[in-house]
Amino acid sequence: MALYTLGLNHTTAPLDVRERVTFAPNALSDALRELTAQGTVKEAAILSTCNRTEVYFHGGEPGSVARWLEDAHQLPRAALDPYVYTLPRDRAVTHAFRVASGLDSMVLGEPQILGQMKQAVRSAQAAGSLGLVLNRLFQRTFAVAKDVRTQTDIGSASISMAAAAVKLAERIFPSIADQRLLLVGAGEMIELAATHFAARKPRSITVANRTLDRGEKLAQRFGAEAITLTELTGRLAQFDIIVTCTASTLPIIGKGTLERVIRQRRHAPVLIVDLGVPRDVEAEAAALDDVFLYSIDDLAEIVKGNLQVRREAVVQAEQMIAAQAAHFLHWLQGRSVVPTIAALSQHHDAVCGAELERARRQLAAGSSPDAVLESLARGVSSKLLHAPLAALNAAGDAERAEMIALFARVYGLPEPSADRES
Repeated sequence: MALYTLGLNHTTAPLDVRERVTFAPNALSDALRELTAQGTVKEAAILSTCNRTEVYFHGGEPGSVARWLEDAHQLPRAALDPYVYTLPRDRAVTHAFRVASGLDSMVLGEPQILGQMKQAVRSAQAAGSLGLVLNRLFQRTFAVAKDVRTQTDIGSASISMAAAAVKLAERIFPSIADQRLLLVGAGEMIELAATHFAARKPRSITVANRTLDRGEKLAQRFGAEAITLTELTGRLAQFDIIVTCTASTLPIIGKGTLERVIRQRRHAPVLIVDLGVPRDVEAEAAALDDVFLYSIDDLAEIVKGNLQVRREAVVQAEQMIAAQAAHFLHWLQGRSVVPTIAALSQHHDAVCGAELERARRQLAAGSSPDAVLESLARGVSSKLLHAPLAALNAAGDAERAEMIALFARVYGLPEPSADRES
């Protein structure tokens, strides 16, 4: 059965398409159970991040998985066709290694993707959708990613989305130290943003989160205030910089709200960096005067400037990945002969069992043990040789020559001389 990766990412689909096919972390296991229960695939795992949604699967047809993905998100049939890529076995393996190593990320070398892929595997394990092939693939993937990050400089001087948000703020405001910062959410991306912004010592930092406990834990690390999302609307006007990244499936800050905020701020500019996918801020708000709204795709241009620094590291990483992909594919190819090996073993076991039973009957009848053993050996040898010798005798000249060469190779036989053949 074939191995595939099917998905879309920041290079094939715009943000407004990507945000329509994301899976919330707590929905992944249920989605995988549904996919495998349909019999569409034998094994599956889903990687869903801000920049990509990918289904890794073994045993199944790409077309069926693409249709399932559309149905899972209530999209029209073939709506994703312009954006989806399908990578068969060899390319799927290399792709998994590149993704985990940060070579396929919007931020080259960023480390977060490896943790996200490990979470995808944990969700697949919880759903019972991870079998031998995908489990082996991902364990190899994690080992390759570790080697790439420890043996190359792919992660050096990496500029994250959070760092890019700081650079953007410094373009708009003369000094971040004079600005009041609001962080919406308390996940890994917001934690990174807090770290980068805190280094610039903003005038104040406030963390808004759905649950106050988690928000307070993050706020305490940076001497910040914590509030709940229910307080957000009434306090938005207080902040000059807003960085948001939540798991909400709908915008939590609308255009109408921001219109009121701008009036309350007397048109003082506000920078909003929306790192959420789906987006946390209505896209239409970008049209408002004095609102500088940037999405995760908008930050891509900032992070691209660091690519040249690590070009040599990329070449080295690609070479490592190619070698490891070849090694994994060799193992995967070996899996294709397993049914034949099992069938041969069963056939040989049956032959030996039948001859052994005949030998036991002969011994019970009083036959000489030596004679029984000789008969057993001849019987096993004769029956095991019957099928290949019959095929050899029935073959045509060209096929017979190929079979003779094959038998010589399998059994280590000497090459027949021309004299013997004549």
